[in-house]
Amino acid sequence: MIEVQGLSRRFGDVVAVDDVSFAVHDGLMTGFVGGNGAGKTTTMRMIMGLLALDGGRVTWDGRPITAADRRAVGYMPEERGLYPKQRILDQLVYLGELAGMSADAAKQAVMEHLERFGLADRAGDKVEKLSLGNQQRVQITAALMTNPAALILDEPFSGLDPAAVDSMADLLREHQARGIPILFSSHQLDLVERLCDRLVILAGGRVVADGRADDLRHQGPARHRLVLDGDAGWVRDLPGVHVHDVDGSTALLEIGDEVPGADQALLAEAMRRGRVLEFSRIVPPLSEIYREVTA
Repeated sequence: MIEVQGLSRRFGDVVAVDDVSFAVHDGLMTGFVGGNGAGKTTTMRMIMGLLALDGGRVTWDGRPITAADRRAVGYMPEERGLYPKQRILDQLVYLGELAGMSADAAKQAVMEHLERFGLADRAGDKVEKLSLGNQQRVQITAALMTNPAALILDEPFSGLDPAAVDSMADLLREHQARGIPILFSSHQLDLVERLCDRLVILAGGRVVADGRADDLRHQGPARHRLVLDGDAGWVRDLPGVHVHDVDGSTALLEIGDEVPGADQALLAEAMRRGRVLEFSRIVPPLSEIYREVTA
């Protein structure tokens, strides 16, 4: 497990990361989300030792992280770190050797990943000949090919087409199944919602939400949708029921806890008045949670 505790970083008078704490658990995918300038990239760079810490610490399995630990992490920076005039295969084999792989093992791993990304036939091309999306595939391969002990990926899905997104998601799930901790940032909230077990949301350099996705969705008052076969305006008069909107036979409402049994009283009254077509809890999407906690 990778854990950050009280991380802080200033650039002059600007506090980019302010007392940030969270954990990236073994075998779980953690989504790292926030607006531009929220502090995500700076935090990842501090975890990897690329930026000095002004405060706090990073631990690996409960002890201070070392340079050897960091070499075992598959790290993908937001900015591509590829040599544009070097051939793809030569470059990736070289990066694999830097990570401690033999040339043969690195070549095999490279070709396996390029095959999965549909780039095996481009292995002899120079990086500059590739589209931006295919360059992203090469950068991802560099992070994943070394059988890493953890993954820290900064916007790995940026620029990928739907087929490449699916291939990338499958690869991440395979690493997750090996029990490794995975942290990745993304502005694609629907993708984060689909893949991640946990979420860490940053705003203004601070953690504003941290937890399992389902737990975050169920925080705050429970909202419900009530659909009747007649007008639903009468729900406004029930104690303990806070109405957000009524549109004919449909009501969107919250049921508070100040009146015990308010939900059952609501349902009983609705059934007394006629047929109930729907009475369900509304589970908010990640985008709504994000807007609420970053407002």
